[in-house]
Amino acid sequence: MKLSLGPLQYFWPREQTYAFYREAVEWPLDVVYLGETVCSKRRELGTRDWIELGRELVAGGKQVVLSSLALIEAESELGVLARLVEEGGCWIEANDLSAVQLCRQAGLPFVAGPTLNVYNHEAMAMLVEDGLRRWVPGVEQGEVLVRELREAMLAAGHAMPELEVIAWGRLPLALSARCFTARALDVPKDQCGFRCIDYPDGMPLATREGRPFLRINGIQVQGEEVTDLGPELPSLRALGVDLLRIYPQARGCREVVEHFDLARQSMTPPPRMGARNGYWHGEPGMRPVEPQAMPA
Repeated sequence: MKLSLGPLQYFWPREQTYAFYREAVEWPLDVVYLGETVCSKRRELGTRDWIELGRELVAGGKQVVLSSLALIEAESELGVLARLVEEGGCWIEANDLSAVQLCRQAGLPFVAGPTLNVYNHEAMAMLVEDGLRRWVPGVEQGEVLVRELREAMLAAGHAMPELEVIAWGRLPLALSARCFTARALDVPKDQCGFRCIDYPDGMPLATREGRPFLRINGIQVQGEEVTDLGPELPSLRALGVDLLRIYPQARGCREVVEHFDLARQSMTPPPRMGARNGYWHGEPGMRPVEPQAMPA
């Protein structure tokens, strides 16, 4: 079972971003995803910067995947995506069907990201024909749905792509053309001043009663609680999961990676570090569910 570092969901200063990834090259990771997936206005690192950073990580022994935007709204954004496909020299994480089309035209393998909706084996088989090599289920697609889709693929005689599951991090729940951060700070989206750079792990949002609820991250909304599927490692192995995705966070990310590295080498599930795993068990995402013991 491999470890992957998912794309950076937040907007960090340029030097902080470079420092993070140049440290990450020393971590026990197999795959690193690079690129902007949330907002095209975030340009501390441009397309060429991400590509050059990717080459550094490849030289350090990592497989690099360049991630695309999840919500493409303009021709200029399609142009950036085309540059990633043409010049990146590596796989693309397709978070939008535009990326699938460009990868297919270029004959380039791609990863189906969690915002590329795949809910049945017919859709999966079509994407495999287009070049799909790895699938990251959406956050609400739990163990039962993943197992059913996998079994349907095999029963129909189709090759199943690699399976990558989000094992750690705040889950990306929704995207909008509106910027939630700008709205919360009462500034226009087009004059946001890149305020989200002040919130390296997103802006906390509480209910009227003061209960932590969500994280606002530009045009993206995330769950407040950190999802942790570490205790589910035995069932993930039984399901045939190939990669565990860890989303970057501003502090303590190295310790999280090392925790999962030790866990994947052990047959004993690790203690839970995060707080929530409900979606994986078909329950509300905020609900913690204790995994059932695997049969002997």
